[in-house]
Amino acid sequence: MAVAVSFINMKGGVGKTTVTSQLAHAADQGGLKVLAVDLDPQSNLSHSIMGTRKYVDHVRNHLPTVVQIFEDYVPSSGKAGAPSPIDLNGIVLRGVGYGGESSLDLIPSRLELSRTLKNPTGKERRLAKGLAKISGGYDLILIDCAPTESILTDAAYFASRYLIVPVKPEFMATIGLPLLARSVREFSIENEDHELDIAGLVVNEQSEYGDNDEKRLANEEIQNIAREHEWPIFQYRIPYSRTFAKAARAGLPLAETSHARWDRVQGFDSLTDEVFLALGIAR
Repeated sequence: MAVAVSFINMKGGVGKTTVTSQLAHAADQGGLKVLAVDLDPQSNLSHSIMGTRKYVDHVRNHLPTVVQIFEDYVPSSGKAGAPSPIDLNGIVLRGVGYGGESSLDLIPSRLELSRTLKNPTGKERRLAKGLAKISGGYDLILIDCAPTESILTDAAYFASRYLIVPVKPEFMATIGLPLLARSVREFSIENEDHELDIAGLVVNEQSEYGDNDEKRLANEEIQNIAREHEWPIFQYRIPYSRTFAKAARAGLPLAETSHARWDRVQGFDSLTDEVFLALGIAR
């Protein structure tokens, strides 16, 4: 059975997709069978793994996405003439990672996922039920979440064993941590039979600016919140580098991105080791 982990913070712009996509590539390159799930209507993970051109073609051709899991049917292609029952194997995109022997699969998203929020009743467990049918074929399932409290949040919780929380040490960036703490606590109280743990916080220092008073205060706040809730903090802190944006734009692992700084590649590799250790995964 795969280990399923969601990357979540109730604050946007903290690096969730960066961490999710690069860990997915790292697991893929390490020989693990990986499924990445884009649970954000903005679809940044889909862009980052597929590359923008392939993703746009996928959407323009009205091919299935994670939306179909929540709506429980595949829309008409124009040839079939009518919607058909969902088959998760028809939604998963196979071998979308780097190289000809990629073991990285993807369930992409699209903007229409936001419509699920308008009629959420009874949909919170559909993702978990769908993934349970195929999880035996994977070592790791990585879910990139939207920065909101919604049916999509509950869906991620039900589908996951662990949460990883990227956070930036800057003004207002830590505002999502207390909201997340309350969200997880309320979910756990209402669903005592479901184990859900914070595997750790990833500090993402993706800023062109060096240390300053605001950054130091934010780091102290992260430490205090983590200590209060007994959340681990991964030792490696992601430093500023244009390589991350370039890798996302090209849909590539860091190591395969042009002009990537080797210390950044090695650094993220050490974060990967930390994360996999926390999740109990060997590579």
